[in-house]
Amino acid sequence: MKQFLAGRAARVKTSFREDRDFSLYVLAGVFIGAATGIYTTVFNNYLSDIFMLTAEARGVVEFPRELPGTLVVLVLGALAFLGDVRMAALAMVASALGLVGLGLFSPSFGVMLVWLMIYSMGLHMYLPLNPTIGMSLSQKESYGVRLGLYSAYALIATIIGYGVVWVGFRLLGLTYSGAFVIAGILFACAFFVFRMMKRTPPAARKVKLVFRKKYSLYYALSLVNGARKQIFLTFAPWVLIQVYGLDPPIFAILGVIIALVSIGTRTIVGRAIDERGERFVLSVEAVILIVICFGYTFSEDLLPRAIALAIVSACYILDSSMSVVEMARSTYVKKIAICPEDVTPTLSAGVSLDHVVAMTVPTLGGLLWAATGAHGYKYIFMADAVFATLNLLLSRRMKIE
Repeated sequence: MKQFLAGRAARVKTSFREDRDFSLYVLAGVFIGAATGIYTTVFNNYLSDIFMLTAEARGVVEFPRELPGTLVVLVLGALAFLGDVRMAALAMVASALGLVGLGLFSPSFGVMLVWLMIYSMGLHMYLPLNPTIGMSLSQKESYGVRLGLYSAYALIATIIGYGVVWVGFRLLGLTYSGAFVIAGILFACAFFVFRMMKRTPPAARKVKLVFRKKYSLYYALSLVNGARKQIFLTFAPWVLIQVYGLDPPIFAILGVIIALVSIGTRTIVGRAIDERGERFVLSVEAVILIVICFGYTFSEDLLPRAIALAIVSACYILDSSMSVVEMARSTYVKKIAICPEDVTPTLSAGVSLDHVVAMTVPTLGGLLWAATGAHGYKYIFMADAVFATLNLLLSRRMKIE
């Protein structure tokens, strides 16, 4: 009886610690969400207004911005002895420093790229760590719901970030420098939250890279999704800026709409993963993305300009609100993993493969736009539709034993 009570007390204590850590994990997501909301709203206008970039140059920027994503598998492998939470805290430091540098210490285009790479390294370090930490604080049957809960709170915070941009630029004279500094401070707050987590220190782990045949479908999905996603991230807002003339406050309004739509979709996607499976979720995403690509491509030709702008903005909103589907690829790896130790390095490998194409595709897209004139973006989004179709074909091959 005494042993039973002692065991039960230990389980209760462990459960309390895990719930506390999950709450802190969500709180960190709130700070990260607000910070990324500010950054994503102003970054493309910052490049256009401050450095006067062409579409070709905008594509080139993606090479240094995405290079850390390719290297992240090596960085996380070298830092594996720290454990996931401490690596996440370190990622927040890099993100904070990078954004403060963008805001205060970027007198030239070259220096700006250095700070951008530092920020990008922090961001890409956190990408595979985020779902790993969330799933480690959850039971297998609730992975989708718990990650969806984190995403929903982070998205609410993102709305706050959009609000800061709208109020700041419309009413308070906020500058790009001030916006980046505020976002950097929010990342610093996330660092302190991660340091408050009480998880048991990790056992020593060997530095390793995981590339197994069993995970080959995940690697293929990462490559194809990286190409498709990067075209959208680079050129969808650039079309709205260069072709339709949208400014940061309008992007903030679009961001709020995206966040409101995504609050619901994140919960829906989380439950769909648990109830229908990853193959269903990723297949539906691919079909929707094909339709979105056609919207970007043909709206300007077939419709009056005002209606075309509304259609393209709707495509931008819908595409952005579907980013949560990324967690289906993470839960797929968790469920097929040979051992738990494979999860983080496998996700890291996926992020690196994703960014191998993310570095090159925007550069080629920018060259294509420059070579084909003002309407060259249409060819870019037709290529994106091809990648979305490949994504669909690969998703249909997913099986979880």
